[in-house]
Amino acid sequence: MFEKRDLLPDMDRKLKAAFKSIKEEFEDHLESINDNTNEIQSNYEYICKLDSRLDKVEEKLEEFALFLKQLSRENKEISQKIEFKITPLTEKEKEAFLALYILEETTPVSYKALAQKLTISESLAQNYIGNLIEKGIPIIKKYMNNETFLKLNLDFRQLQTKENIVGINTEISKIMVKTMVQNSVENI
Repeated sequence: MFEKRDLLPDMDRKLKAAFKSIKEEFEDHLESINDNTNEIQSNYEYICKLDSRLDKVEEKLEEFALFLKQLSRENKEISQKIEFKITPLTEKEKEAFLALYILEETTPVSYKALAQKLTISESLAQNYIGNLIEKGIPIIKKYMNNETFLKLNLDFRQLQTKENIVGINTEISKIMVKTMVQNSVENI
């Protein structure tokens, strides 16, 4: 029996140490939970502030969109009054213009694609486009992946459709169609 009494204080001390260790771990966890709770609360408050700011930005964007619509209407009215002053084109320049005009309906037009349709070199296609721009044809150039893409100004394109500003006649159209058909047959 003497041995059991000696074991009790030892077990008591081990149990107290174990409980003390568990209590310290719980306190550490409680402290971590409190820290996380404070962080979550701070983040929530910050998100609420951001949400409020986003609402304000959304309101400003709506105002800006309305402003752009109004500006767009005014620009359409102005663009309808724009007159394009075009210096007369040579027959080859008219062919280059017509090829650009036709190609742009289906695909983005690069110098390479234009040259292929006209069966000329790419540098010659670049020269024709340069000449067209110098003579007043509003061609827009966009650069993507080290390649230049060409596009006619939309207002000019619509006006050309209605009034034939460039002076494309039936003979040039026939030549262009014949060339394009020959190129299509050769590509087959």
